[in-house]
Amino acid sequence: MLQALGLGPAEEAVYTALLAHPTASAQDLARQTGIERAETTRVLRDLAVRGLVAVAEEAGSGSPDADGDGADAPPARYRLTPPSVAMAPFLVEQRNALHRAETAFSMLTEQYRSTAAHPAAGVVEVVVGAEQVAHRFHQLQRGAQRELLAFLVGEPSAVPREDADVSESFALDRGVDFRVVAAKSYLDGPDVARDVRAALRSGLKLRLVDSLPLKLLVSDRERAMVPLDIVDSGGEPSAIVVHRSGLLAALVHLFEKEWDQARLVYADTTGIHAEAVVDQQPTEGELEVLALLLAGISDRRTAAQLGVSIRTVERRTRRLMDLAGADSRLQLGWHAARAGWL
Repeated sequence: MLQALGLGPAEEAVYTALLAHPTASAQDLARQTGIERAETTRVLRDLAVRGLVAVAEEAGSGSPDADGDGADAPPARYRLTPPSVAMAPFLVEQRNALHRAETAFSMLTEQYRSTAAHPAAGVVEVVVGAEQVAHRFHQLQRGAQRELLAFLVGEPSAVPREDADVSESFALDRGVDFRVVAAKSYLDGPDVARDVRAALRSGLKLRLVDSLPLKLLVSDRERAMVPLDIVDSGGEPSAIVVHRSGLLAALVHLFEKEWDQARLVYADTTGIHAEAVVDQQPTEGELEVLALLLAGISDRRTAAQLGVSIRTVERRTRRLMDLAGADSRLQLGWHAARAGWL
């Protein structure tokens, strides 16, 4: 129990034994505790120095030591200092030590949290200012070793088109796989057709869509850059650089989805062209199947009513779902209503 106040096992044994006697000698306490007399004497002297015990009766003057080893003198006897007085400083010290430990614990816990949170905080880097944005853009393009993915939307803001073309050529010359999805309006810019023709000859792969949700550049699927419009930036161009994370994976997934749905762009002597848009409207037979399905009629009854096989019904249903980009018949019904198929 007293070890919590800083006493060792031998000190606690001697102190506790002395509690049962008004006064006692080292020899008495050694006999009671089973501790060697010399060790008991050392412990008593240490306790006396610390103010926990006091000498009640000094040994006779003829004794060669304070514990009465002389033949003629009685041994020194010890008594406890009142615990309420003697133990108070030790209790205060232990409380202070506990407080220091709690403070250290809080600091370590906070430091750990900060360190653990650092990777999360480092996922997104905000870049503000035309010069800084252009610098990071060129870093991503010139630093790519394997692959570059890009969305092109509208007019360039922080990076002039001619500067972007230089970095683009640098990447293509090094054999980097460069795929670009451009919004249809992007090709309307001045001199864009000439630059696109040159890039296609250099190995750029370009596809076209009607619109895109954002501008994007992904380098080696390790970093991505997305322009921002931050109100507090004072109107300066700004962007975020996204490092490897779930957010980066989502941006790459978005690119691949747009790439798969985009039209191939090619150049010939007459200019820049995009593949014709495939008719995305369902056929009359598919609409007949859709109407019966939405009425809650089973595939078997639909086939019987239309005079076709069940496999034909399933094939038409599958194409309807592909046209709608639906994963379920419920989604197919929602898209059909939204697209005005019925």
